[in-house]
Amino acid sequence: MCLLRTRRLREAAWQGWLFGLGSFCTGLYWLFISLHTYGGLQAGLSVAAVLALSGALALYYALAAVVSRLCLAPVLNTHAGLLATVCSALGWASSWALFEWIRGTAFTGFPWLNAGYAHIDGPFAGWAPILGVYGLSWIAAFTAAGIAMLLVARRKQTTETTQTALNESGAACSVALAIGLALSGLALGQLKWAQPHGDPILFRLTQGNIPQSEKFDPALMQQGMETYMRLAAEPPKNDQARPQIIVMPETVMALFQNNYAPQVWEYWQHIATLQQAALIIGVPLHEMNADGESRYTNSVVGMHTDSDLGALYEGQPTQRYDKHHLVPFGEFIPPGFRWFTNALNIPLGDFNRGTVRQELFHIDSQHIALNICYEDVFGEEILHAVRDHTEHGDGASILLNVSNLGWFGDSWALQQHLLISRMRALETARPMLRATNTGMTAAIDPDGTVRAALPAHTLAILDIEVQGTTGMTPYVRWGNKAVLLLTFIGFLASLLAAWRGRGHKP
Repeated sequence: MCLLRTRRLREAAWQGWLFGLGSFCTGLYWLFISLHTYGGLQAGLSVAAVLALSGALALYYALAAVVSRLCLAPVLNTHAGLLATVCSALGWASSWALFEWIRGTAFTGFPWLNAGYAHIDGPFAGWAPILGVYGLSWIAAFTAAGIAMLLVARRKQTTETTQTALNESGAACSVALAIGLALSGLALGQLKWAQPHGDPILFRLTQGNIPQSEKFDPALMQQGMETYMRLAAEPPKNDQARPQIIVMPETVMALFQNNYAPQVWEYWQHIATLQQAALIIGVPLHEMNADGESRYTNSVVGMHTDSDLGALYEGQPTQRYDKHHLVPFGEFIPPGFRWFTNALNIPLGDFNRGTVRQELFHIDSQHIALNICYEDVFGEEILHAVRDHTEHGDGASILLNVSNLGWFGDSWALQQHLLISRMRALETARPMLRATNTGMTAAIDPDGTVRAALPAHTLAILDIEVQGTTGMTPYVRWGNKAVLLLTFIGFLASLLAAWRGRGHKP
């Protein structure tokens, strides 16, 4: 409604930027915890960093507001009819979705707090397997546009530059179309996009609840690792509930693999033999390439009773996943910002990237695709692991995220990340498992429902049977192409409304 009352594009940009600033400062406040409490950055500099990031991200909303205001111009400055009003709402939605997509891709991308996540439990959720989270953002923006225009039209409110009130019928039609999208979303939510694959498999997800202040403390690292060893070795409730795969979170081994005595890896293998299970362990790897150059990766390794420990010790385990999408400042240093990272007390801060599509973890009849922490924010990248690959074979039947959100304390970040994982499950029709250090450790069904979760900041294990799935949703097939096409159509409709409006000025 603010955009409908603005008189100049400058005002629209200001309104959009203020909205974005408030949204990101509120939603990303937990970055202060990682920068100040655990990163050791001065409080004032930490506040300034959060404000600077929020202000930069808010620029996307400022641009979206400007383009949205341009799309609304036909209905604010002409005797706009029903069709022109609906087309302007389409332009508004397209502007919002386009800049959300740009925010998620430009400069390595930062799609956290995408508006589409708010609708994971709403009537629009059924569209996620077709259009993805950006599609939900488009639908939500179209709905907001229709409601805002209807409210203004019914109150007969106009801006100083408006020559006629908004077309009430057109605004009502936009709201009716939004209701139709909601009803169709409910219907789409009843469809089954995938079918069971192989036999169910019993996972053990471990949550050691190691405080971040202790995780990289040399005096306490051994204690933290032993906590996870005890959780992995804990006997099952009965022989029928024996886990086949035991998962540890990101960087359970806080040092590079060759900094541990060989006996440590031998004991992990002993646990695998004792439990007759495969272990999945988060550990940074250091290896030397053929030219004698070092390569460092934030990785996950698979360990079995017969794993080659010598190869693992050299940084070349048989089963591994290397993180591909690294976190700026935390895992790689953007050009010109080394001074900033030097001011932080953050270990393991400069990794090499893994490839986009890597060999999956094939365990029993399931194909498990790993992603580490922040990576599951990028839904379009998860799709590579779900699709079949000419070199690496069948796509994933189960998605598995390992994370350490201890950096963010007892904050909203934990629940926000769980919401993101739920969206990835819904988009791909795959079960998504989460093994985290402090929370939220959970098992998510292919429809995005949380089947079981451990309370955050507790020491616990979650033993749960998971059925893998196969089959491709439209979103897995098309990725973001469908919503970008929808965005293009929306802008085209808005331009058509503007062109027609030029011949109907009073």
